[in-house]
Amino acid sequence: MTSALPRQTRLSGLEPLQITPESNFINVGERTNVTGSAQFKKLIMEGRLDEAVVVARQQVENGAQVIDVNMDEGLLDSEKAMVDYLNLIAAEPDIARVPVMVDSSKWSVIEAGLKCLQGKGIVNSISMKEGEEEFLRQARLVRRYGAAVVVMAFDEVGQADTIERKVDICSRAYQLLTEQIGFPPEDIIFDPNVFAIATGIEEHNNYAVDFIEATRELKRRFPYSHISGGVSNVSFSFRGNEIVRQAIHVVFLYHAIRAGMDMGIVNAGALPLYDDLDSDLRERVEDVVLNRRPDGTERLLEIADRYKGKKGEKRVEDLAWRERPVRDRLSHSLVHGIDQWIEEDTEAARAESARPLDVIEGPLMSGMNVVGDLFGAGKMFLPQVVKSARVMKKAVAYLLPYIEAEKLRTGDVGKSNGKIVMATVKGDVHDIGKNIVGVVLACNNFDVVDLGVMVPAQTILDRAKAENADLIGLSGLITPSLEEMSHVAREMQRQGFTMPLLIGGATTSRAHTALKIDPHYKSPTIWVKDASRAVGVAQSLISIELREPFVAANASDYAEIRERHRNRGDGKRLVSLEKARGQRYDGGWNDYVPPAPKQPGLHVFDDYPLAELVDYIDWTPFFNTWELAGRYPAILTDEIVGTQASELYRDARAMLKRIVEEKWISAKAVFGLWPANSVGDDVILGDEAGTTLHFLRQQVDKPADRPDFCLADFIAPQDCGRQDWIGAFAVTAGLGIEPHVARFEADHDDYNAIMLKALADRFAEALAERLHQRVRKEFWGYADDEALANDDLIDESYRGIRPAPGYPACPEHSEKATLFRLLDAENKAGLQLTESYAMYPAAAVSGYYFSHPGSQYFVVGRVNKEQVEDYAKRKGVSLAQAERWLASNLDYDPE
Repeated sequence: MTSALPRQTRLSGLEPLQITPESNFINVGERTNVTGSAQFKKLIMEGRLDEAVVVARQQVENGAQVIDVNMDEGLLDSEKAMVDYLNLIAAEPDIARVPVMVDSSKWSVIEAGLKCLQGKGIVNSISMKEGEEEFLRQARLVRRYGAAVVVMAFDEVGQADTIERKVDICSRAYQLLTEQIGFPPEDIIFDPNVFAIATGIEEHNNYAVDFIEATRELKRRFPYSHISGGVSNVSFSFRGNEIVRQAIHVVFLYHAIRAGMDMGIVNAGALPLYDDLDSDLRERVEDVVLNRRPDGTERLLEIADRYKGKKGEKRVEDLAWRERPVRDRLSHSLVHGIDQWIEEDTEAARAESARPLDVIEGPLMSGMNVVGDLFGAGKMFLPQVVKSARVMKKAVAYLLPYIEAEKLRTGDVGKSNGKIVMATVKGDVHDIGKNIVGVVLACNNFDVVDLGVMVPAQTILDRAKAENADLIGLSGLITPSLEEMSHVAREMQRQGFTMPLLIGGATTSRAHTALKIDPHYKSPTIWVKDASRAVGVAQSLISIELREPFVAANASDYAEIRERHRNRGDGKRLVSLEKARGQRYDGGWNDYVPPAPKQPGLHVFDDYPLAELVDYIDWTPFFNTWELAGRYPAILTDEIVGTQASELYRDARAMLKRIVEEKWISAKAVFGLWPANSVGDDVILGDEAGTTLHFLRQQVDKPADRPDFCLADFIAPQDCGRQDWIGAFAVTAGLGIEPHVARFEADHDDYNAIMLKALADRFAEALAERLHQRVRKEFWGYADDEALANDDLIDESYRGIRPAPGYPACPEHSEKATLFRLLDAENKAGLQLTESYAMYPAAAVSGYYFSHPGSQYFVVGRVNKEQVEDYAKRKGVSLAQAERWLASNLDYDPE
């Protein structure tokens, strides 16, 4: 038989806080409260959230065991402010380790805060001012959220201001909570109301004594519950005289704690010791607090001016780590991503070393090894690694002149794990993923030679020879890049290369690498899923001991994939094109009347306001860019990645603010709406040129009641007698980004360079979302009564679709050329297409608008040779060209 746990209050942030009878007074930090701290209020009102987070950190460092967060300000959206701030401090382990007290006079704000908490926090507060029914309703919700609760001595009549009222109201609340809803006594915290003393009003003189004596009685009656209060209230009449206020707090706490007060909202770190108070000041304060003499207030006022204007000690962050040996300081800076003292410490390490390279190969690499181990163990996440790399790069940049001088003198070039030449292949402009992989490899002592984007095959190979590289890494995002990667592999084989080839990027896969790239190159060709795998792959290929078994296992894996591909079986074969077309989607054209646009033709937005787009950002793909898996906003409180996701989000919001306010980038858009009808799998427009759009059809063997979709099915057929319409668009938010990226890169700041590119992508997608919304409501106008929240837009809860060339419903990229001609996108939006149909700037989106209520997204999937031949004929290109464009969709091996 197990014994029951003793009745003790158990709270937690990332770490548990257990309150026992032996516990000392629990300090609840008060400075993260807009109603009690003018400094904190100013930071919140001005959106300086980074600095507001520092306030919380200082509270914890100065001894707060719980932090009270209050956002009750009339000019704030208090619910949003509470959620945003709690998510930010959740990203800071040094703060998040302590429980949070969610403080508000509005229940909606409290509930919004409770939904953000990790661990077990405290609600501050509930009361009976609106009656017992509402009091119990809120208490039940507090229990459901798993929190403790502060109960104010406040009933239907008002706040309790005497001993009798304080005790009576708290006793009644205790009885309701414990007897009617079974609230644990140890999770009840009474606040018998701390009121200001020394106000000059005689009735107020006994307020402190009333609180102290009520505390004594409540603790006697309810020994498992706790007593708390807002300590700063007691000294309010001396605001502006911080020394006297602190003295009042100390004296008040000295006596209240002895009476049973075991928790209080105080400015942790701002209180002097009781015995250290000036004796004259302490005596006169005690006279006031304990109401020992009628002239107590006057006597305190007599000496108060002596202390007015004095400042307490300036609080500084804990820099104890700065006292450690330089090797430890460097490691601390690297692991925590702190670059403030990196040059100073690097110089100190250089002064202690025989060679500048010893600093890199010694303390710097030791620190990065810690980073690598933490990352590999899943205890550190990609954004932190990139921050660490920023610190490392700055240290290396500082040492570089000394290293070059040493090389000239001795010829010593140092050691590395190996050299890799990396590039985004010809025709592709996307490089965020490649850059992240490069950072992670550099963190693990690989020399990374990054050739950038749109790099021709021969340039890659020539540079690999010149650098005597150990590895080549290829990256690409668009499907035409897959063919270019195969071309590079063929050229490597033809030119006699033997070094391993690494393949990565969003459109790549293990199966495609095994089937389409590896057969062209006899040396190892390895697919790298993401940055977290890159180091392990590279180290295995460099290592004498690991390479042979690693390559053998990879070859066996590829052989199995190819065998499965050969033996797909007839059950997975596709239906004929004729059968698929016979099973097309029926748009109900006999009854359905397509809506005509209110404003047809071409429309241009030359400089779309970035501020308007912020609320349309879909943050989930942003976190995916950084390899943090989860959906926003739930990812911010995820058990595994929530802390790092919240920190990343905080940094992103800070940069977002600067992007908008300082106009780092500009956004442009062009869209058009034209008459259109479908003819088979094509759509013919009623523009001056009679433009034809070519689409592909599913060839999946489906039941008769399920169509094989083609996008042309959502446009009225030419022979049905009804005029339909189609839209097209192209947007970018990447104009002007280059100098800002260059500025970060010049400062060895990959973290912010990658951040900026990722946010530009988000702005482009947000512009596409906002523009589509306006098209539906204003320009086409078929959904002018639409009223959807951003989450609904992200979930595509609206009527119509906007598929993009290169994506599953229309996977062939060359149609972008037609779309760009139709929109005059280069002149109207500043966009260009590469030879592989990648858009530049990379932060860009283009596609079509369909309005039919039945239109939907789908995956074309695999297509047979019959359809490819038909598509080539419709497009007026050779079969070989069409096969190259559709390489990823072919259900056969081209001759």
